[in-house]
Amino acid sequence: MGLKGFVEGGIASIVAGASTHPLDLIKVRMQLQGESHVPNPSVQVYRPALAMNSTAGNVSISQVVSQPRVGPISIGARIIQSEGVAALFSGVSATILRQTLYSTTRMGLYDILKNKWTDKESGNLPLASKIAAGLIAGGVGAAVGNPADVAMVRMQADGRLPIDQRRNYKSVIDALGQMTKQEGVGSLWRGSALTVNRAMIVTASQLATYDQIKEMILEKGVMSDGIGTHVTASFAAGFVASVASNPVDVIKTRVMNMKVAPGAVPPYSGALDCALKTVRAEGPKAMYKGFIPTISRQGPFTVVLFVTLEQVRKLLKDF
Repeated sequence: MGLKGFVEGGIASIVAGASTHPLDLIKVRMQLQGESHVPNPSVQVYRPALAMNSTAGNVSISQVVSQPRVGPISIGARIIQSEGVAALFSGVSATILRQTLYSTTRMGLYDILKNKWTDKESGNLPLASKIAAGLIAGGVGAAVGNPADVAMVRMQADGRLPIDQRRNYKSVIDALGQMTKQEGVGSLWRGSALTVNRAMIVTASQLATYDQIKEMILEKGVMSDGIGTHVTASFAAGFVASVASNPVDVIKTRVMNMKVAPGAVPPYSGALDCALKTVRAEGPKAMYKGFIPTISRQGPFTVVLFVTLEQVRKLLKDF
């Protein structure tokens, strides 16, 4: 029963992660907007059109930098225009590895804890127990999957940098190899505390909310146990997870993506330093930067995740 939960959760997570990867990439690009230590910040958002115009006519670099932040649709369009359609799937190999390690672990472990803690007579599990199971499962899963998470963030963010400063990882294996060689094994767990915290929040809010709302719908007879119930419960779970995790996600993305030259002082000394610098430079709203693509991605991701999970469970119910 335990192994089956890992398999079911892994399959559903990989399908959901790969299918919503472009939305996650756009979210990462939005979360990295406004970092003051990024060389030539005009290039990161407006490359190549406005970057070229900044050297001609009356448009100055300062004018370009002062432009308002662009939204998810604009960023997606600029990525396609400047990097090609395939760029929307930059780092998808890292996403698949991340889902294989992180999500398979958290989904399987949550299933084990839920079954263990469920009252055998009534078949009920209190919401607090579901949240506790999610916190534990999310933390363990994140610790296992952190190297793939770092690689994914870097591969997704690479295209925003000037050509001569890109890392140009060929695949997730190449990314992990180069990081180990150039920055040491410790770099694979950069931002791991943030990853664990975020994963605990996401897993607890996402899985517990889905189970709780699904149970409520079925108990009150609003809908039967079918696609409608699964979509409704999963979309609500995605919204709750997005609201709860976005601030941690912004900090995690920036810490994982930062470049640390040998002998140089890192842009951020840690998560708290990153949070303080972000709020001071960009205001408190910066903690919800990328929220629209986050909910735009988390909603479909969660729907695909749980709908696929329910279908996989039906297929494997006799095993």
